[in-house]
Amino acid sequence: MALEITDATFEDVVLKSDKPVLVDFWAAWCGPCRMVGPIIDQVSDEYDGKAVVGKVDVDANQEFAAKYGVRNIPTVLVFKDGELVGRQVGVAPKNAYTDALDSLI
Repeated sequence: MALEITDATFEDVVLKSDKPVLVDFWAAWCGPCRMVGPIIDQVSDEYDGKAVVGKVDVDANQEFAAKYGVRNIPTVLVFKDGELVGRQVGVAPKNAYTDALDSLI
């Protein structure tokens, strides 16, 4: 299950992580987000211990969505050493997310 990330925890969980981080920006009312959600949870389970996989509810947490230019959801951002290194907008197959992490591990 993916980690719930908030504006309050984003810096510690994402930007200060020593592992690659995949963050799903989503909202409960977003149909495509509900399609991506279970995929993100699978990726989280498979990469447990190798990467951090989390979700940010953009309705409740807008600071980092705005900072990283998230205008459409779902948007999945990938970070390495606190730097944004990847972006996937819209629904994508699972391997789009796993390939992004594999390239950083």
